[in-house]
Amino acid sequence: MFDFIKRIFGSGTDFKALRAKGAVIIDVRTPGEFMAGHLEDSVNIPLDSLKSQLPVLKKKSQPIITVCRSGARSGVAVTQLKQAGIEAYNGGAWISLKQKI
Repeated sequence: MFDFIKRIFGSGTDFKALRAKGAVIIDVRTPGEFMAGHLEDSVNIPLDSLKSQLPVLKKKSQPIITVCRSGARSGVAVTQLKQAGIEAYNGGAWISLKQKI
């Protein structure tokens, strides 16, 4: 039940503070979706390419905020990043995160 409430009301993550700490925003949508609109300074790494980029991302030692269209793909991305030992947060839909940062 708590997971359900977190999904509805958010995780309480302070995305502004994460950005101030140097967090990188990774948009895991397709290149076409990314080109149609995205957050300034975000990096497009499609979800199907993320695993191949894990060694590079791990070397950077920066927190990562993932975004996509709805939050589903970015949630999968966070799981992959955390399994690789990378500090990662699901920013959800890119358009929603835009209002939080």
